[in-house]
Amino acid sequence: MGKQYEYIDGRLRQFIERQPVYFVATAPLSADGHVNVSPKGRAGTLVVLDELTLAYLDFGGSTAETIAHLRENGRITLMWCAFDGPPTVVRVHGRGEAVFRDDARFAGLLSRFEPGADGPGLRAIVLVAAERVSDSCGFAVPLMDYREDRDLHAQYFGRKTEEEFNTYCEGKQYVGTSIDGLPALPLPLPPRPS
Repeated sequence: MGKQYEYIDGRLRQFIERQPVYFVATAPLSADGHVNVSPKGRAGTLVVLDELTLAYLDFGGSTAETIAHLRENGRITLMWCAFDGPPTVVRVHGRGEAVFRDDARFAGLLSRFEPGADGPGLRAIVLVAAERVSDSCGFAVPLMDYREDRDLHAQYFGRKTEEEFNTYCEGKQYVGTSIDGLPALPLPLPPRPS
């Protein structure tokens, strides 16, 4: 049976921090706009900042639908599933914000992640203020074995200079503007803080 919680602490926090993959869902306000769900992973790229705040690193490599939706309306849901151990699903519904590389908060937020977690291809930090925290049974979630993180993303973007990464982002469809025409990632990319 599902339960709602006031905070992300104790067992919930440990569960969230232990999962190697989670999912992020956002949507535009338009009724005919595209709902987006993105899988996230890469060890060390999600942190629970406090009892009601999480942050994760946003990397290049696909579109920027999440950023566009957050810029328009801020609605976001994060979901974790237990693929091993007791069957559990945890959801955090909240308000999200993309903190870009030229934001005064960027360096301070980045310091909260594991050293080296930022890696190549970092576009922004997504900050999430939880408004509803809940769990439910994961009885229908399959049992699966985790082997390891894939390093293809880090390798690919690790070969690019900052200038080449900016050119990549500017040339990729649906990065500066979403599928539905909403402003997404600011281009050219703000420089990384030194």
